Amino acid sequence: MSARKAVKPLRSVAIFAAVGALVAAIALPAYAASKPAEAATTVQQLAAVDAQSLVVASQATAAPLVRGTFSATTPEEIAKKKAEAAAAARAAAASTASATEYNTAGYALVSPGSGEVRYPLPGGSYTQGRTIGGGHNGADMLAPAGTPIYAAAAGVVRASAESIGGYGVCIMIDSVVGGQQVQTTYGHMTYNSRQVQTGQTVSAGQLIGYVGSTGRSTANHLHFEVWINGGLVEPYSWLAANAG
Repeated sequence: MSARKAVKPLRSVAIFAAVGALVAAIALPAYAASKPAEAATTVQQLAAVDAQSLVVASQATAAPLVRGTFSATTPEEIAKKKAEAAAAARAAAASTASATEYNTAGYALVSPGSGEVRYPLPGGSYTQGRTIGGGHNGADMLAPAGTPIYAAAAGVVRASAESIGGYGVCIMIDSVVGGQQVQTTYGHMTYNSRQVQTGQTVSAGQLIGYVGSTGRSTANHLHFEVWINGGLVEPYSWLAANAG
């Protein structure tokens, strides 16, 4: 009987030991599975610390598509940029032309004569074209490109620009002749040939530019207008009656 009593406590110890081993066997894989996750979290944290200088994708911006020196995103925009650059180049080339390139040999830099009114082109250098009528407000004096243009009367330059509407390169001068307000206009000059600027005072017969074919023009000529006291006057007749 004493032997049987001794066996029971040993059997209980063995059972508890077996249960403990079973619990340990079940718990250890779960614990082991949790270790890589903790290790992975630690690596991510370290990577985040080391990557503070990187740009997050949502903060990045797409660079424009570049074609040569043109920044654009579509073929149409590229073509537009090229056209604008070509136009700018043409304008720059025209603006850098020098008045000294025009041949003034045989022409005086001051119009001949001594009267208050002078012919705007040298005698014999032009032929008469159409005059006022049918919406045309001036006389077309047909002359070779580069022919000198003179102020028909002394006065103040009202306008002087490389482009004034259909006149193209143009100068307008306000004068007083015989007590009357006279405005003369000189249109279609050659680019960069203007010798006077807005606000400048000029004398009768002073060189102001050169004949060209700018603006609404199909051939080299001077478009010459005369306005007296605000009314349009036929230029050829006015010159014949007043120029000297």
